[in-house]
Amino acid sequence: MQSRSVPNKKTSQSNVLAFTILISAILIAASIIYYAERMSPKSNSAPNQAKNVQQQNDLGNAPTPNNQQQANIKQMVSIDDDPMMGDPKAPVTIVEFSDFECPFCGRFFKNTLPQIKKEYIDTGKVRLVYRDLPLGFHEPAATTEAIAAECAREQGGDATFFKYHDEIFNRTPANGVGINEEGLVSIAKDLGLNSDNFKSCLTSKKYKDEVAKDLQDAQSLGATGTPTFFIGKTNPDGKEFEGQKVVGAQPFSTFKNVIDSYLK
Repeated sequence: MQSRSVPNKKTSQSNVLAFTILISAILIAASIIYYAERMSPKSNSAPNQAKNVQQQNDLGNAPTPNNQQQANIKQMVSIDDDPMMGDPKAPVTIVEFSDFECPFCGRFFKNTLPQIKKEYIDTGKVRLVYRDLPLGFHEPAATTEAIAAECAREQGGDATFFKYHDEIFNRTPANGVGINEEGLVSIAKDLGLNSDNFKSCLTSKKYKDEVAKDLQDAQSLGATGTPTFFIGKTNPDGKEFEGQKVVGAQPFSTFKNVIDSYLK
C-alpha cells in the first residue's frame, strides 16, 4: 500500500512568512526607486535644463496680481529711445519687453496686440514702446533679429520698425531656431528697404549695444521673462513714467482692465 506524506504545518507557515517578507521587501524597494526618480533632478541633462529655464522665462498666461495688488506695485520706467507705436501724446504708455524668438511673445502679437491696437492705440489713447529682452537660450537668433529690426528702423523710422517686427513674428519658427541672415535681408527687400545698406548694418551688429542696453534696463526693473509689460500714465515730458507690471501673454481683458484704470 502506497503511503503519502502529510505536509508539516510548521514548515508551510514558515514558507508563507518568508514569501510575505520577500514581497514586502520588493514593494519597499520599488517605492524607494520611484520616489528617488521623482525627486532626482532629471534636468541635469542639457535639454531638460533648457526646458526648465524656458518654462521660467518664456511666460504664457503667467499669474498676475489682482488689480489692487498691481496698483501698489509701480516702478519708474524709461521709454529710452526705442520704437513707438501710436500718438506720442497718448495719455497711457505701455512698454513691452519682448523677445522675437519667444513663442508667448508671438502669441501676444497675434492674439492680443491687434485688439489693443484697434481699441486703444489707433484711437489715440495708448502708445506702445517696444524694448528688447533677448533670452539667453534663444541666442544668437534673438539678438540678431532685434538688431535687424533696428536696422530696418534706421531706414524707415518707427513705422518701418513695426512692419519688420510683424514679419519676424510671422516668419520665425521661434524657440531660438530663428531666421537666417538671408531671410532677414529678404524681409528688408520685401519692405522696399535698401538691401545693401541693411545687410551692412546687420553684419556689423551696429545696434548690438542698443539691444544690450534694453536687456540691462529690463533686468534692473526685475523683468527676467518675456513678455513683460509696464503700463501707466504718460508723463508730460513723454519720457520716464510710473508703470505697473503685467507679466506674460495675458488675454486682452487683463490689459483692458489696467489701461481703463488709467483713463478714468
